[in-house]
Amino acid sequence: MLHVEETIGVTETAPIPQQRGELLLDHAVRYVEERHWDVFAGTWLEPGDGRELCSCGAADCPAPGAHPAVKDWRSLASGSAVGVRRIWGKHPGASILLPTGRTFDVLDVPDSAGFLALARLERMQRTLGPVTLTPDHRMMFFVLPGAGAKVPDLVRKLGWLPHAIDLTARGEGEYVAAPPTRYGGKGPVQWARKPTPANRWLPDTEELIDALAYACGSEAAAARGRRNA
Repeated sequence: MLHVEETIGVTETAPIPQQRGELLLDHAVRYVEERHWDVFAGTWLEPGDGRELCSCGAADCPAPGAHPAVKDWRSLASGSAVGVRRIWGKHPGASILLPTGRTFDVLDVPDSAGFLALARLERMQRTLGPVTLTPDHRMMFFVLPGAGAKVPDLVRKLGWLPHAIDLTARGEGEYVAAPPTRYGGKGPVQWARKPTPANRWLPDTEELIDALAYACGSEAAAARGRRNA
């Protein structure tokens, strides 16, 4: 059974938090102090033309307010609470971004497949780490580093072609947006499974890949069936 206090239901609409400077700072500090994750500040949202625009200045920005502000973002990621307070002191509205490939990787799947897999993993009593839900309908399952090298072979062994299912790993040189970062007018990134003391130790990719690949493969097959109908 899915635990309501830890898991966002498929039909549940969580309230959109205000992206206040102090709220973002508090979250960023907790990620550093409680989870020992590196964080870095990304772009932020600015009012303009009756809507919120990305601070990068691009009118067609694909992730307004939720991407790196500079090319050399890797060197800016910090695990220091003092450093985090200094950064968000200068840019209180900046998004919270987490570099992957350091203390964790993520398995990135469509949210429809992610909820199906999450329910199955819960029933199987598998070890689960934190899981985010993004406003562009993606779910990110946090796992131990090294997922990128493992996923293609693991997916093949389970009977699917890696390019045929929508399951990717984000590792070294990539990043994810952390709650409560907002994607422009789309809404905030949320926790589908919150970080808690119980999930401090992350699962390995092998512990989740069968349920995730099955869910993504089933969704891909259903999509092909609809196209051919």
